[in-house]
Amino acid sequence: MRPGLSQSARLGQELKVNPRLYQAMDMLYMPLLDLQQHLKQELLVNPFLELADEEDDTLQAADAAGDDEEGADEDAAPPDQPEAGGTPTDDEPPEPEAAGAEPDSTDAITTTDESPSAGDESDRWDEILEDGFDAEGDRREERDDRERFEPVPVAARTLADHLMEQLHMLRLSPRELVLAEEFIGSIGDDGYLTTSLDEIRDGLNEAIEMAAERTGMDADVPRYSESELDQMLTVIQSLDPPGVGARNLRECLLLQLRESGRGDSIPARLVRDHFDDLSAHRWGEIARAIGMSPADVQAGADEVAKLSPKPGLAKSPSPDNYVVPDLIVEKVDGEYLVYTNDGNVPRLRLSRSYKDLARDRKNLDADQKEFISNKLNAAQWLIQAIEQRRQTMLRVMHFIVNRQREFLDKGIQYLKPLTLREVADAIGMHESTISRVTNEKYAQTPRGVLPLKFFFSTGLSTADGEDVSARGIRATIEKLLREEDPREPLTDQAIVAILERQGIRIARRTVAKYREQLGVLSARMRKRV
Repeated sequence: MRPGLSQSARLGQELKVNPRLYQAMDMLYMPLLDLQQHLKQELLVNPFLELADEEDDTLQAADAAGDDEEGADEDAAPPDQPEAGGTPTDDEPPEPEAAGAEPDSTDAITTTDESPSAGDESDRWDEILEDGFDAEGDRREERDDRERFEPVPVAARTLADHLMEQLHMLRLSPRELVLAEEFIGSIGDDGYLTTSLDEIRDGLNEAIEMAAERTGMDADVPRYSESELDQMLTVIQSLDPPGVGARNLRECLLLQLRESGRGDSIPARLVRDHFDDLSAHRWGEIARAIGMSPADVQAGADEVAKLSPKPGLAKSPSPDNYVVPDLIVEKVDGEYLVYTNDGNVPRLRLSRSYKDLARDRKNLDADQKEFISNKLNAAQWLIQAIEQRRQTMLRVMHFIVNRQREFLDKGIQYLKPLTLREVADAIGMHESTISRVTNEKYAQTPRGVLPLKFFFSTGLSTADGEDVSARGIRATIEKLLREEDPREPLTDQAIVAILERQGIRIARRTVAKYREQLGVLSARMRKRV
């Protein structure tokens, strides 16, 4: 066969996801703060979008009334769409799940991002301009007009800054200061020395050799010795906080005891001579070795337990984690009300000035018309997507509140098992949509600010055939351990027996797993003498 190029036509069907659906799914996935940033970015790139405020709403409503009197088209546009973050009305379109959503991962957002044909593009243009998304008027929720300040992070002092300040108050030579800075650079946020002394010495000496070769002063620059590093380690370990610069946990604890004047006390003796037995809570073996009663040994161990295993964290800056609830649940007259916390979300609408410019189509060329058409469609889609996101979140949260009402009334022991699939089947959406709704979202409830994922957990069977939440079981186990007799701590099997008497079927290994998740030691390690 002779090689060559050829053309052929083929008719077929394939499934393509609209690019705007990807963006809509991302918006549904965004927490509140990310959504705010996204909308602010859209305001910068789309000139047909602008922020709505009280005065502009009044003026635009008056302009709209004047346009109607001058002779609006008889085929008027449908009732105005709500602004982003507004309250839906009876005249608004149905919620997105009732508007023909497909049963897939994109069912939470329905868009009309089809490329308009040449025949109906101008009608679509007029419809968007007539609509304007600003007829909410007096139906809009009252906004909190209090002045708000955005928290701005400031430079925080680190552990290294704290140590360097102390070094500069010591009388150190330039050579010693270089060595001290190398030590501080090798100390982690927890206060431990992360590099061995040999590595610190070899690194500094190698740097000295390279500098000497460049300057030709090889014979005049002495290398750091092992004794210099030992002396500097002593200086570093004498700094605040006590225990900084330690190479292991035992040395860290001994440094803290020495700093508090208890270098020769029983706790120091336990750490120095019986650290392994101390970690394993073998009080009897330690008592026989040092000739003391197990009770005295345990009292000394209690003093050791009061020391900090990571002293550097006291001087290390903690990350600023701001949690802004996306949803608010309040109890009013015995009923739980759910609404979105969208007071700080930018409310968008079409720009009045650009609407006036777009109406003068005779003076626009083809490229300008295409640009305006694309931006108008994008603006309409964005405002609709924001409202549909809001409605989807409200539907999911309403179902969660109805399902977890006992938890809201009585506490975590009454939390019911719930899965994403149950919510998806109940409200007619896809499971992946529910997952996006609950991702990194928080709800302010009478029980505190909780992530939406908190309300979802697996279930365990009871004797009467009902299911209980695994999170509630874990809370019950935590309460049992908190109220136990320290001289006779509850074993995992004893906890299983107690739960069985309450009608809860659970395996011993499951109890052990929940106990470890709570950070509680085994019964032998918790026993007091």
